[in-house]
Amino acid sequence: MPEDRSKSAVHSSPELPANHDNEGGGSSREADHSGFESADTVVVHGDREAGVFDPELAPPVHMSVTWSARDAGEFAGMATGVRPQRFYTRYGNPTHERTARLIARLEGGESALMTASGMGAVSSVLLGLLGAGNRVVAQTSHYMGSTQWFTELLPRFGVQVERVDQADTAALVAAIGRGAKLAMLETPSNPTMAITDLRAVAEAARASGTITVADNTFATPLNQQPLALGIDVVVHSATKYLGGHHDLIAGVVVSRAEILERIWRGTIALGATLGAFDAWLLLRGLRTLALRVERANDNAMRVARFLDAHPGVEAVHYPGLESHPQHALARTQMRGYGGVLSVRIVGNYADTARFVSRLRRFTHAVSLGGVESLAVHAAAMVAGTLDDEQMRAAGIAPNLVRLACGIESGEDLVADLDQALRA
Repeated sequence: MPEDRSKSAVHSSPELPANHDNEGGGSSREADHSGFESADTVVVHGDREAGVFDPELAPPVHMSVTWSARDAGEFAGMATGVRPQRFYTRYGNPTHERTARLIARLEGGESALMTASGMGAVSSVLLGLLGAGNRVVAQTSHYMGSTQWFTELLPRFGVQVERVDQADTAALVAAIGRGAKLAMLETPSNPTMAITDLRAVAEAARASGTITVADNTFATPLNQQPLALGIDVVVHSATKYLGGHHDLIAGVVVSRAEILERIWRGTIALGATLGAFDAWLLLRGLRTLALRVERANDNAMRVARFLDAHPGVEAVHYPGLESHPQHALARTQMRGYGGVLSVRIVGNYADTARFVSRLRRFTHAVSLGGVESLAVHAAAMVAGTLDDEQMRAAGIAPNLVRLACGIESGEDLVADLDQALRA
């Protein structure tokens, strides 16, 4: 991805698309999801079955692992079909189904499948849709767990992988045009915030019969809906924004029913089963998703603008800034720009480590998407997972810091960054 050295402000004029707010961070309130007037309403009511009266305001949690049958005929019926909800929880669970229904509606998808983690979702998709002799096109910048699949695991199973710079749309489209079973995307990418042109990739993939998969964790369905842009499958680490409180690990796959059936049959063997209580916690966290994402968008924009003008900062990577080389593309496919940004401070690895250590309101921890703001020294985070060459290919410089903005006061977050930079 081209370096992001120029410093400039974001758009703040009426020319912004209607689904962006006047700060450029984005608001989720204008979207229309599944007949509801806004995402704010979907997250509160979207898990309820249409036409079914449900008197319980707080949904129940179904902790049972197995369900009994009254006779042999009923048992045979329970054991058949796709994702039975009352047979054995590894196959399906009513709490899973309720949570999946809400996420599918947020993403504009037909159906969803819950997994035990975000990597459980990615692994289930790759193993469920690929086989020996298949070819995969993937980005050079991916979450390190996904990167491990493309560099180590899939080649062991006889799957060919070609990795392409996602910012080079022509190269990405050309790689797909040469024939691929699956194209794996992540936008914005972790941690450099590079953007993938989802429409262009989806169009190329349809022409070549390629299944497209997009990791939408950083954007969330409130800021971006890949399925509406032509993508076939969406995955999330629901541990992040969807859960929102750093107290659960979960994943989700959203797609058409026929694709999810293929993936689900593999998850039965993989055992990437989400616990029922974690599914319930996720459903509870989703109730405040619209409020949390809107605040995180606003905080990230405020932080990005501050850092973009600071002399102690070499570059800011945030798609909401005009200085981001793909800002124009981001505006065409995102409602808001998310709560995550990365910054290269002036200095070396040791200077960067000292900067992160001095932060007080940004907690020094991995992950993102919760109510607390987090900071991580990117090179330290991937050390031992990626080698130097892989880090360079992923754009991870020694002085790169990833900031995940939570829902605290934006003024307090800026003050914290200011004192750490001055020190």
